[in-house]
Amino acid sequence: MLLSPNLRGALFMVVAMSGFTLNDAITKVASESMNMAQVMLIRGAFASLFVGLLAWQRGALALSGSMLQPMIAVRVAGEAGATVSFLIALAHLPIANVSAVLQALPLAVTMGAALVFNEGVGWRRWLAITIGFAGVLIIVRPGFEGFSIYSVLALACVACCAVRDLATSRIPQAIPTLLVSTTTALAMTMLGAALLLPMGGWTPMTGESTALLAMAAVLVVIGYQFIIMAMRMGDISFIAPFRYTALLWSILLGLFIFGDVPDLPMILGASV
Repeated sequence: MLLSPNLRGALFMVVAMSGFTLNDAITKVASESMNMAQVMLIRGAFASLFVGLLAWQRGALALSGSMLQPMIAVRVAGEAGATVSFLIALAHLPIANVSAVLQALPLAVTMGAALVFNEGVGWRRWLAITIGFAGVLIIVRPGFEGFSIYSVLALACVACCAVRDLATSRIPQAIPTLLVSTTTALAMTMLGAALLLPMGGWTPMTGESTALLAMAAVLVVIGYQFIIMAMRMGDISFIAPFRYTALLWSILLGLFIFGDVPDLPMILGASV
């Protein structure tokens, strides 16, 4: 039996979240020995190679002129802001806390779809948006000891990701998903190169750190592909909440890999 577009989009979102969260864990380990710009540069170079080869093999590069399509440009700008703010926050906060703040993203995307695209959203979903943002405030604890500039960066990442996802949903269907992923990977690589010197310059890499970033690149390509397919598949307000599956992944990875035990406010906020 064929799944409806909404259910396929939801399934794609679950796969994307698993890829992104595993990538986050590996990236956090790699960032202990190099700055964020170098992580972006090396991971982006591997990702560009992997997805570029796939795009070439599938013939998607024949439409390379579409890389200049306005919605792709908006998507790349959102991705750039999200990547920089996220990686800096991830280097200074427990992975579960960062991921918990990012759970505001389904709410932000739903609000954006309603306000920008006039997508129908009932009162129950507006109520969920309000309650969800209250949960985020519990997690970041503005005005209390747990609040920091890195919490603000995590929230900035939410805003940038919302712009990215809303733009993705408006990319013409004729443009292959692989081409969108390739454009994104190349842009992130160039951004990493541009930020390398301002963020501390090059650090010699070991075989282990190179292998870790190659693995992270594979996972981020999986995330790119499936989140683009998800956002182009069905109703944004239906698909966006399936991002919440990332929270379970991040709590488990943070606990077993980094020893980050979630505190009570984080658990309460995530539960909300």
